[in-house]
Amino acid sequence: MMKKEIVIKNKLGIHARPASSIAKLAGNYKSNITIEKDGIVANAKSIMDLLILEADKNSSIFIFADGEDEKSAISAITELIERGFDEE
Repeated sequence: MMKKEIVIKNKLGIHARPASSIAKLAGNYKSNITIEKDGIVANAKSIMDLLILEADKNSSIFIFADGEDEKSAISAITELIERGFDEE
C-alpha cells in the first residue's frame, strides 16, 4: 500500500468537475484507491464519495492506493491535483 499527502491548490477545491476527473482517472487503475480528509475516507472511483470530503482550496488530503498499479495510480492523481484539475 502506498500513501501520499497533497494540498488542494485549485480555487474551488474538489467540486463536481474535479471529483468527476478524479473518479474517471482512478477508474483506469486496478488498485483500490481512497482519499482521506479529516478522518473521512472516500472511494476515489466514486464522485459522490469525493464530494462528501468537502475538500476546499488549501485542504490537505491523503491518497491511498493498494494493488498492482498503486504507484502509477498515485502518481497520476497527484499530477491531476497539482495541475489544479486544468481549471486555471
